[in-house]
Amino acid sequence: MTSATGKRNDLRGRGGFTLLELIAVLVLLSTVLAIAAPSLRGFARGRQTAESAARILAVTRLARSRAASCGAVHRLHFDRAAGEYWLTRQQAGTFVELAGEGGRYRLPAGVSLELDLPVENSLDGEAYVEFYPDGRCDAGTIQLTGGQGEVYQVTCLSASEQFEIVQPEENDRL
Repeated sequence: MTSATGKRNDLRGRGGFTLLELIAVLVLLSTVLAIAAPSLRGFARGRQTAESAARILAVTRLARSRAASCGAVHRLHFDRAAGEYWLTRQQAGTFVELAGEGGRYRLPAGVSLELDLPVENSLDGEAYVEFYPDGRCDAGTIQLTGGQGEVYQVTCLSASEQFEIVQPEENDRL
């Protein structure tokens, strides 16, 4: 016989997950994340070197465009000991730091800097690359090495070219 109120709602027939099944899935996910976490940390550290190279490349392009637009020589200075780099502009015979336009940049911990620049471009332990109003710049190589051995080079082969990022294995193919 059927009920006068219609079909009976039976909660036991509905699909769903038990608490035990949900706990088992959470334990499985936690185990997978615990195994993957150390390699993800290494990946993030490895990306710091690539990001630093990209930032230096952006600053070289800024210096080149600013030198052309202002009609003044610009320098990209490097302080290897402090792991810093910054831009200056020639003004009345001296070079002044660009105020409010980026300031000083610092390399992340674990990233080291090697420079292969013209010998005459050195002041008191600081090396620099000059960018001229006619679009030329000093040729040279800025090499960044990360804590895991990854190497990136920001290099300019001649005064008329722009800086670009090259990984050493790519450089061997050239």
